[in-house]
Amino acid sequence: MLLKKAPDLRYSDITPKKLYLRRREFIAGSAALAAGALVSGAKATALFSPGAGGQSTPAAGGPAPRLIIASRDNLAGDEKITPIEDTTGYTNFYEFSTAKRDPTNLARDLRTRPWAVAIEGLVKRPLSFEVDDLLRMFPIEERVYRWRCVEAWSMVIPWDGFPLADFIKKCEPAPQAKFVEFTTLYDPKQMPMQNDRLLQWPYVEGLRLDEAMHPLALLAVGMYGEPLPPQNGAPLRLVVPWKYGFKSIKSVVKVSFVDKMPKTAWSRENPEEYGFYANVNPNVSHPRWSQAKERRMGESGKRPTLMFNGYQDQVESLYAGMNLRKNY
Repeated sequence: MLLKKAPDLRYSDITPKKLYLRRREFIAGSAALAAGALVSGAKATALFSPGAGGQSTPAAGGPAPRLIIASRDNLAGDEKITPIEDTTGYTNFYEFSTAKRDPTNLARDLRTRPWAVAIEGLVKRPLSFEVDDLLRMFPIEERVYRWRCVEAWSMVIPWDGFPLADFIKKCEPAPQAKFVEFTTLYDPKQMPMQNDRLLQWPYVEGLRLDEAMHPLALLAVGMYGEPLPPQNGAPLRLVVPWKYGFKSIKSVVKVSFVDKMPKTAWSRENPEEYGFYANVNPNVSHPRWSQAKERRMGESGKRPTLMFNGYQDQVESLYAGMNLRKNY
């Protein structure tokens, strides 16, 4: 089987992009390996023009859509996809370390197969999905998204995954469900920082159901056309591009549908600094630093932070009438 089990997996021999995007061969291992090139920013902006709701449609004479960009205007002319060495070598994964360069090595032996995702709470019936079944179940798309960390650094990342909304529909939540709660794997033997009291483990995050159903919200299984490396949240993580990075929970093992706002990891630990909504807002400073500017990985100097991380036109209607200073 081309997808190796985690103890044997090395980043250098992860399945190439062309094979990965052909889901059935990626799971069954029935196709020959093919070399794949990394996605470039020029390719991303050239092939597609924006459609409604953050989706993209083919440019005139272009191929059928596969690479999805939130909007043509969201990637400015000076923006480039961040090198994979930066996005995989500089991460926040506190289950392994508080140092951003350490999870690359500390998480490399995380066992990601078998991996089940439990569906609980206000649903038609409790379910459990194997992650490989999800790969078979949903078409894998590529989406190039800005990525903004609350510590004022940012990246541009091509994610591979499927819409969270499609997954939610498959779960059949009850009408009473108003929020979606996500939980990370709890395994202190594999995740050494879970023996520490830094947070109340396991890590929990949540979205309002209408946020979760937005077409930009993604369940990612890969990046740069390759399966997610452990330090980036293998085998399944959330990606919510208009919010700060801590909302996009890694290594998900449980999804619960609830009628009350979940008590999420950072808002529970330090509510004065980390609110439930976590929308990127340059006008609301973190208590210990300004959020008005950010440093793009690989660049010198800083650039202005964009409201909702540049996705304002697509998502601001979700928060109509809300005080975005109070609901940070």
